Amino acid sequence: MFKKVLIANRGEIAVRAIRACRELGLKTVAVYSEADKNSLHVELADEAICIGPPNPSESYLDIPKIMAALEVSKADAVYPGYGFLSENPKFAEIVERSGAKFIGPSSEVLAKIGDKVLAKKVAKEVGLPLVPGSEEPLEFTDALKLASRIGYPVVIKAAAGGGGRGIRIIRDERELREKFPVAKKEAETSFGDGRLYLEKYVMKPKHIEFQVIADEWGNVYVLGERECSIQRRHQKLIEEAPSVSVSEEKRKEISQKVAEFCKALGYTSAGTVEFLMDEDGNFYFMEMNGRIQVEHPVTEMVTGYDIVKLQIISAMGEEIKLPEIKINGFAIEFRINAEDPDTFMPSPGLIETLRIPGGPGVRVDTHIYQGYAIPPYYDSLIAKLIVWGRTREEAIARGKRALEEFKIEGHNLKTNIEFHKRVLNQKEFIEGKHDVNFVERMLV
Repeated sequence: MFKKVLIANRGEIAVRAIRACRELGLKTVAVYSEADKNSLHVELADEAICIGPPNPSESYLDIPKIMAALEVSKADAVYPGYGFLSENPKFAEIVERSGAKFIGPSSEVLAKIGDKVLAKKVAKEVGLPLVPGSEEPLEFTDALKLASRIGYPVVIKAAAGGGGRGIRIIRDERELREKFPVAKKEAETSFGDGRLYLEKYVMKPKHIEFQVIADEWGNVYVLGERECSIQRRHQKLIEEAPSVSVSEEKRKEISQKVAEFCKALGYTSAGTVEFLMDEDGNFYFMEMNGRIQVEHPVTEMVTGYDIVKLQIISAMGEEIKLPEIKINGFAIEFRINAEDPDTFMPSPGLIETLRIPGGPGVRVDTHIYQGYAIPPYYDSLIAKLIVWGRTREEAIARGKRALEEFKIEGHNLKTNIEFHKRVLNQKEFIEGKHDVNFVERMLV
């Protein structure tokens, strides 16, 4: 049990965590950079501590500064959110050694799932289907042999990568010779780990992920799946639950395997197991994310469970007892980014006009307000619009209405709201036939 939680993050997820803590009767401590002194999470928290300059490496990624804030505030738990240090085993271990509670999986489990090669081994042991490829990191000569055997196109990935980074699609031997050393160097620079592995590239796949919540009593619950196929440069833009492409039979089959996978890992807290699904409905395990996902609200909307609160309850050591999981209706999330809708380049600035949509089945998670200056130092995500409908058709119609109401304006400030409107009018999306290459085709 703990009474005070330090929120080791910023933006909408920091606000989301503070709200969950408050409902559970917990005090909160916000940490913030100099650029975030006027951010909403700073105002909402019970205490706030500045931890450094705007650059993330000097603030939100600076473990000694965060640990100093933990000590000064006398908080007895840390909520990491997503991004930054949320999946850093070293950070989790340091928090554990301090005597505070890391609200997430253990540092040992984070290390296991952070190593994609090791995670694939465990997945294979419990019978999760894998994309044909290497089971161990490999050097160029072996990559060349394997690509020749399983056939092009293939994809090379950083063993320690995440968030869509460190990925290269290879269509022939010439590209493999050119891109393998570049990918290796990028992996070393980005993750401090140059190991690469290779897989068969699945053509026109859908990106399907399963939400789990597990406690320290051995209970693992799978809260259905989400479809995250609307992406650009491997970054998700629109997510929905459930996926119209997944049958009830397949949902139960994969959910069972996902639960077995989490139990084999000794996993606790919220997490997401991600898959590619090919045109024939075959699933292939990709990775597990040991944290809350940006898109968790769509699962909350169709199950009725507060996943962030369940994370905290699990970390308290309490047993989670959920009745049979039932999926009610359809939910869609639109990531509202401060970026040019045509180039996807960041477009920060001062918000001069803000109108938040509302009405039945509409939810907005955000940290912005009128008069807030969006800083240029961080991810461009500024809000999440989530809509629910009894049917997917109703959810799409509600999404169109809410996007029309949503207004964020300022000098030189752009958002991707118009992009989302375009997606909702595409026949391929309306019919649920979109895949991860949809955005590329739409923008041609």
